[in-house]
Amino acid sequence: MSPSADVLRTMSAGFFDRLVSRLDKLDPSSLQAHLARLAHERGFLETIFQSIHEGVMVIDNEGRLQYANHAAERFIGFEFARVRGRSVERYLRDLDWEHLLGLDGGDEEWTRMLTREIEVTYPAHRFLSIYAVPLPEQDELGRSVLIILRDVTSERQQEFATLDNERINAVRLLAAGVAHEIGNPLNALHIHLQLLAREVKNVPEEQRATVAELVDVARDEVGRLDAIITQFLRAVRPSKPQITLVQPDELLQETLRLMKTDIENRRITISIERPDVLPRTPLDPQQIKQVYFNLLKNAIEAMPDGGAIKIAFTVGDAFLCIAFQDTGNGIAPQDMARLFEPYHTTKQQGSGLGLMIVQRILQDHGGQIEISSKPGTGTCFRISLPLAERRVRMLSPAREEEVRAQDSE
Repeated sequence: MSPSADVLRTMSAGFFDRLVSRLDKLDPSSLQAHLARLAHERGFLETIFQSIHEGVMVIDNEGRLQYANHAAERFIGFEFARVRGRSVERYLRDLDWEHLLGLDGGDEEWTRMLTREIEVTYPAHRFLSIYAVPLPEQDELGRSVLIILRDVTSERQQEFATLDNERINAVRLLAAGVAHEIGNPLNALHIHLQLLAREVKNVPEEQRATVAELVDVARDEVGRLDAIITQFLRAVRPSKPQITLVQPDELLQETLRLMKTDIENRRITISIERPDVLPRTPLDPQQIKQVYFNLLKNAIEAMPDGGAIKIAFTVGDAFLCIAFQDTGNGIAPQDMARLFEPYHTTKQQGSGLGLMIVQRILQDHGGQIEISSKPGTGTCFRISLPLAERRVRMLSPAREEEVRAQDSE
């Protein structure tokens, strides 16, 4: 039995029972003293319950809320004064209230069923550990249940991060085998297809066009496989960023020039918004261009019938933010949580590695990525990169002077 349940038992079954049994024997002054003591104990317990980090709730035999402290209000998103006496089923939907209120306090099933975790999304996304304890039956409440809530969100996030690291390590372990078993035969295929293309001129004229087309298709598919392996190796064998102070919008222009033909063929319009003064930012130019390329490629492929991409630069106190907003098909809610998983893709010819590479590069730069999407309307990828001043404040004094000297050159 938890300490909170013991306190409630003592308060309800101990002091109150003794007080009631002696009321007719007390003179007015003694009664006043006992009532003062009662008020003091009640206030003391209330102060304790309102100060602890765990949520405390008491539910009557009809599933109606009789008590909740501030932590429970914060976790679940209600005001006790407004919902007192109402059913709490709407707030904790994952609990079987009918079964819960029907169990005997001595039943071993309490331990199995009523120590569990639930996920809530309002007023914030949290994982809550729930511990339910039956309280002694009382005339005014009948059977009631004490529920203790503990926020375990940080613990679950740490577990998820550990799982992600294990998944990435598994992918890295596979990389060496893939590079050897697929890379070498692929290079041989590419070389022999080049030789075959040269021999097309010796094919009878009536068959020459068909053979040339087949060779071109084979070369394109070999090239696609080679690109997938290249992306795979970049994802699993990350190189340390070579940081230098650069203009991030100039890197974007270089990437757009590289993708110009694809953008025009897909009938995509590009618009760029940027402040008058855009500071030089500590970046690895090649890696950030890879980020731009992957995000633009995703946006272009989401608009097979043409559309628009709006790119907006904004400068904050500590970060440079770049938003890529497209007018494409959007992302289904069930796919949002898996976007950065290796090999997860919604495209017929996608590798599922592009966004994983983007996330890794941004993390190595001390940045982050946020995604918002509405199916049928479009998607916005918003990346944040730390500015030079923020990076300087994290360095030693000697290194700080070195970075400032580079910035002034």
